[in-house]
Amino acid sequence: MSDRLPGFSTLAVHAGAQPDPTTGARATPIYQTTSFVFNDADHAASLFGLQAFGNIYTRIGNPTNAVLEERVAALEGGTAALAVASGHAAQVVVLQQLMQPGDEFIAARKLYGGSINQFTHAFKSFGWNVVWADPDDIASFERAVTPRTKAIFIESIANPAGSITDIEAISTVARKAGVPLIVDNTLASPYLIRPIDHGADIVVHSLTKFLGGHGNSLGGIIVDAGTFDWSTGGKYPMLSEPRPEYHGIRLQETFGNFAFAIACRVLGLRDLGPALSPFNAFMILTGIETLPLRMQKQCDNAKAIAEFLAGHPAVASVSYAGLASDKYNQLARKYAPRGAGAVFTFSLKGGYDAGVSLVSKLQLFSHLANVGDTRSLVIHPASTMHSQLDDAAKVKSGAGPDVVRLSIGIEDKEDLIADLEQALGA
Repeated sequence: MSDRLPGFSTLAVHAGAQPDPTTGARATPIYQTTSFVFNDADHAASLFGLQAFGNIYTRIGNPTNAVLEERVAALEGGTAALAVASGHAAQVVVLQQLMQPGDEFIAARKLYGGSINQFTHAFKSFGWNVVWADPDDIASFERAVTPRTKAIFIESIANPAGSITDIEAISTVARKAGVPLIVDNTLASPYLIRPIDHGADIVVHSLTKFLGGHGNSLGGIIVDAGTFDWSTGGKYPMLSEPRPEYHGIRLQETFGNFAFAIACRVLGLRDLGPALSPFNAFMILTGIETLPLRMQKQCDNAKAIAEFLAGHPAVASVSYAGLASDKYNQLARKYAPRGAGAVFTFSLKGGYDAGVSLVSKLQLFSHLANVGDTRSLVIHPASTMHSQLDDAAKVKSGAGPDVVRLSIGIEDKEDLIADLEQALGA
């Protein structure tokens, strides 16, 4: 191949993968093994001491997973990546490297309901405190910064409302505060938005969603942008201070611009243990090969369906950044010119009861708690994913009582519109 940089679709098929050197298999094999044989005692010691790269135990790394990690890092423009068991696991592993008991991180209010729950409740047991900010008010992030702030967390396209976040503006706040910006890029995928290009230091995904794309495998991933200096000010001792479990190695000093990915692997994944199954890695790799085709079709379908809903008499409002009238349309044009994503919400004039009723009347849409599938999906967030929040918090997160969320698949848009039309009419 020439010296030209491969395009996105080429990377989605080829990045990280080569024919198997032993068998010649073209598809990446599933290395379904717990552990790997060492060459000798010195080889084993060098692997355990981080003096050489290689496979030890699938909880820490696996060749199938390694292809997935390299591929997503290439698609996102990062230096390295780490695959884990779920998107939630990715968030735990990331913050474990940054936070000490009593520390704070700032998070955008418009987030997936499971993340709101994790940040508000589960992380309290670690002594990690979340401070909420409004992604529509960049100054609220500045006001939230304190000496205990260790990170800022946002979604590129917020779940469930599909609103676009101004990554560059919030990155400026993070730089001024001297903390990394973490971006959950699940709903956009790197096909629509590459947060690292706009100032993100760490990117996380639920691989379960658009990257895997078929609703058959759980997974999560962490991408290190290689842009943050972890040694500054002693704020991040997991990376800047000598690690006693590795003979005093300083990870920042030893591994440079991929030190964070190494820390997540050898300090987080090793000890917390949320390893990704090699079989799931294989399934997700297969899904990524068609990501550009699926994502474009889903975005095109989503825009057509949002336009239909915007004109329906039973619909009070549609929140889809791809509509010219939407408040986030300018941000969508800036950050996601290929399309504003395939997940969005709309509000029904009949309120809560109408939302619950609608999901039961749809026939082609599947009523379930997932997004990013080839199939079109529907859910009423207020009665499910966001049910643990009070009404005010539901509205702030974009999941008010009258809101229905759609995740648009790759079916014919005419069939999806017909299904919505009959359900709304009923």
